[in-house]
Amino acid sequence: MKKAEGIGLKNVQDVYAGPEGELWELIMGRQIHIGGWQSSKALADRAGIKPGSTGVDLCCCTGEGMRFLVRYCGEAKMIGVDATLHVIKLGKARCRYEGMADKISFMRAEATATGLDAECCDFVWGQDAWCYVADKPALIAEAARLVRPGGTIAFSDWMEGAGLGDADAARYLKFMKFPNILSLDEYNELLKGRGFKIVHAADSGLFGRYADLYINMLNMQLTGDALRIIGHDAELLEAMGGEMDFMRRLAHSGRIIQGVIVARKG
Repeated sequence: MKKAEGIGLKNVQDVYAGPEGELWELIMGRQIHIGGWQSSKALADRAGIKPGSTGVDLCCCTGEGMRFLVRYCGEAKMIGVDATLHVIKLGKARCRYEGMADKISFMRAEATATGLDAECCDFVWGQDAWCYVADKPALIAEAARLVRPGGTIAFSDWMEGAGLGDADAARYLKFMKFPNILSLDEYNELLKGRGFKIVHAADSGLFGRYADLYINMLNMQLTGDALRIIGHDAELLEAMGGEMDFMRRLAHSGRIIQGVIVARKG
């Protein structure tokens, strides 16, 4: 595990209640994870998500992942958990607009202690968001508590790859507001410790290509939109571009990855 000092939940809330969160949605779309719709479909297929089942999305942001599951996988009910009030309000408005408010609900809570009933869902879902949670063992324990016997935890996350040094990790975590990141093996061990069988665990292989895409979009098409979001501060945009290029180099070298894990309970 690579850790960063002084980064906590308040930093993450500030990101997603402010211009930085809007900027991520600009360049990545409403599905703020690598691979968008295709990655969601691949994860749902690997996890064997069935129509009519119920799920909990931990760190759901505005709930685009839940809307995907309801619309394309036929989920009967989804509960989204997030600690940032701004994204919950936005998510509820989007669900009402898209006619999904009867199947999708939101609650404001930390993903490590949701307050939901034990064994309340068929699966727990997450996409590229658990990197923001400081206490990963507590997060996995809560996910395991929520899933019924035979149920599934299915998620992707930005993870530590091979050869990530401390200095590079510190710079990366500071830019992304991640308190820490785990490797695939570390996540697997946490899940096994909770009685889960690992069905799939692998690097998606997408991070480098998508980092290229996001930077190209900013440089070639969305520069004006990005400047509007950050108050037309060209120096800030240039600095952020430099950090994104650094992140791209880490991804292409395999030092950071998008890991994908599906695990089954019992």
